[in-house]
Amino acid sequence: MYHDPKCKRDRRLTLRFDDYEHNLIQALANYQGEQPASLLRQMVLREAAALASQMNDEMVSQSLVD
Repeated sequence: MYHDPKCKRDRRLTLRFDDYEHNLIQALANYQGEQPASLLRQMVLREAAALASQMNDEMVSQSLVD
């Protein structure tokens, strides 16, 4: 079923939100027509990729200065 067994999404993380945060996430998910977990997964991965790119850029810039 999976071409690469490591691509199977079976790793779980738990997040906890207060009522206001939960309502915001639920409203965004409803607006997008998605499940809240799917929306959060996309948001987290997008942010992680942006952070990794930023860190890489900073490392390259620092190596040019040295």
